[in-house]
Amino acid sequence: MGLYRSCVFQYFVPMYFKCSMRRHPELKEVKGYYRLVESYRNIDNRIVHRTILNVGFMEDTTVEQRNKIQKYITLRYEKKLLIFEEPDPLVVKYVDQLWNRIVDGKKLDIDLVANKARMVDIDTIKHRDIREIGAEWIGYHSWNKLQLSPFLQSKGFTAEQVELAATQIISRAVYPASELKTSRWVKENSAVCELTGYDVETLTKDKLYQSALHLYEIKDELEQHLSARTNDLFDIDDKIILYDLTNTYFEGERRSSKLAKFGRSKEKRSDARLVVLALVVNIEGFIKYSSIHEGDIADCDTLSAMIDKLATHTCKEKKTVIVLDAGIATDENLKLIESKGYKYLCVSRSKLKEYSLVQDRLTVLLETKSHKPVMLRAVTTEKNTDYYLEVKSAAKAQKETGMKTRFEQRFEEDLQKIHKAIHSKGGIKQAEKVYERLGRVKERYPSVQQYYDIETTADKKTNRITQITWKKDNARHDAKLDGLGIYFLRTNLKVSDEVIVWNIYNTIREIENTFRTLKTDLDLRPIYHKTDKGTLAHLHLGILAYWLVNTVRHQLKCYNINSCWSEIVRIGNTQKMITTLGKNAFGNIVSTRKCSEPNENLKHIFDALNARYVPFRKRKSVVHKPPLYETVDQQIRTFQPT
Repeated sequence: MGLYRSCVFQYFVPMYFKCSMRRHPELKEVKGYYRLVESYRNIDNRIVHRTILNVGFMEDTTVEQRNKIQKYITLRYEKKLLIFEEPDPLVVKYVDQLWNRIVDGKKLDIDLVANKARMVDIDTIKHRDIREIGAEWIGYHSWNKLQLSPFLQSKGFTAEQVELAATQIISRAVYPASELKTSRWVKENSAVCELTGYDVETLTKDKLYQSALHLYEIKDELEQHLSARTNDLFDIDDKIILYDLTNTYFEGERRSSKLAKFGRSKEKRSDARLVVLALVVNIEGFIKYSSIHEGDIADCDTLSAMIDKLATHTCKEKKTVIVLDAGIATDENLKLIESKGYKYLCVSRSKLKEYSLVQDRLTVLLETKSHKPVMLRAVTTEKNTDYYLEVKSAAKAQKETGMKTRFEQRFEEDLQKIHKAIHSKGGIKQAEKVYERLGRVKERYPSVQQYYDIETTADKKTNRITQITWKKDNARHDAKLDGLGIYFLRTNLKVSDEVIVWNIYNTIREIENTFRTLKTDLDLRPIYHKTDKGTLAHLHLGILAYWLVNTVRHQLKCYNINSCWSEIVRIGNTQKMITTLGKNAFGNIVSTRKCSEPNENLKHIFDALNARYVPFRKRKSVVHKPPLYETVDQQIRTFQPT
């Protein structure tokens, strides 16, 4: 009974030969007469048989050959292909002849099996293994544009190492995290390995760590390749180069580190050790060269090595202008730049006091991108022959005035605290202690303490301060106010247009955007690595991820898509990779893996990047039901007749 039940639930039973004994008209003997038969379920839910073809006598075939013939006809009906060709010509001949008779006589609905196999019971549909693919596809598209795979292979990377490097750098761009978190994210959340081809089951945090070290070993070659590739790809001419430094801090003491040192933190983390990152960037935001220094290095001490490297990363025949921030623009560094054959443009480290307007040059009034008025005037000084541009910004003057007012208020509040302590019981009155407090207050507010005249009265017998008074020198204060909002640009370029100098200098905003992307979107801070080698690899990996990011953003800007990278990733994450399963009419599990359709915002990004809406076509598979066996009670199985 169990065996019968397993059969009746099959929708389709393979075709087979049914034999009956008849007298052969030619041989005058009784031989087997064969019919090709199929089984199906009728309207009364009964299994019935139907003759498809009357084949006739097959005395020239063996049992084995007839089994092959009926099997191959069934496979053709189910539209399944044979892996190996049948070597028996008689079998092939019978299969072709019988199949042609079936088709010509329309004995079967040829599309029935295929349609039934594709028809899935909607109640059995399930979705699983849902992973993010959109942002990863954007990153992988840029990876291919930058031709990183063939470059790494030329440097001796194996195919597996290239796939791992692509997986790691794209993951760093989309999900910046530690090696441990990255490995979990790749295995549980992302479809990046389906793009790169790396075996996700073999991915570990240790392999990611070793891959980062391996990439850092070819740092200079990578930067040269990427610099040349982006210049060719986007037709960029490196006439203007930006140079600046930033720092990032460590979590942990790192006492034995040669890199981690205490210094001036731009994140106001005076409690943490730092490492300095120096970048050379062109006006499109692409990094030409990067270097990593100790955390206590001064800004002005890093330029010499950068100048030497710059020649190998840019075309020597082009006249390049190096744009610097004031912290690096010492007289010695400017002379160094000029001696190497480069031009420079920077903010003067000190305000000019004795200068005059250049004759026959007009004052230029213009608006910044934020619609703030700026006045430009060409000036000259007797100290040197450089071109100076006086920049007067009302917005900067307002900002500096507000800061000065706050500092003055805090300075006077601290003086008032000292005065109160002198006249309070138990307060600090000893002259030495009071003078120490005054010194600390002046040190805290150096920009405003110079406007105040402070007098103290002391008791010579007790050496105690009995009175403290202060008064603001309004003349000096007002004179300083007149200079607020004014700074000077300095260059050795021979120019006659103030607006050109202004526009060249404002390209330095691009390196500020680069640092912002590295620190915020790519999570370059803080650093948790315990070794200097790991720190160097960590920072270099972030810079490589930035190459992908800036390649994407540069293309999007051409289509007026100015979203930050984190917003692009958010939009990309709306596209998923999904495996859908369901049972067809034969009870087989039909599985397909497809990308979801991108929304309109993501389509807009794909169009700008000239990328396909889906990275690859659907992947379909069919899992056949396991064979059904006779279900017989164990007592019947063990029953032995007596």
